[in-house]
Amino acid sequence: MHVELRQAGSNRLLERLDLDDIPQPGRWLVVDDRSFLVLQRHHRYQLRSGRYELSCIALQVKAQKQPADARWWQGRWVIGDPSCTYNARSPLLRCAVLPEGPCDRCAHHTSAPDTTAAAEP
Repeated sequence: MHVELRQAGSNRLLERLDLDDIPQPGRWLVVDDRSFLVLQRHHRYQLRSGRYELSCIALQVKAQKQPADARWWQGRWVIGDPSCTYNARSPLLRCAVLPEGPCDRCAHHTSAPDTTAAAEP
């Protein structure tokens, strides 16, 4: 499938690729030696023979290296310790108390109820 990598915010075309497995928002994509966080996914259609066909997928990405403390948790990537009450459970932000991390240095690190870790994909 034809995939366009576009800079989030400016929509500037960064690269065109052919990928079999297109990542969903919230996942990291590594192309050559560069790493991107996928923020949005847009489908582009083209009218052919009276029918619309998927012609391309545009990914809004942010150039970002996957943090060392990113982990797969409940079907998505999160940064830091998702068992902490203050963790944002997001691939973009670690927490409100100590956003730059790491979690083990935070004085407010507490466990939230009902948090279970899942295996990495």
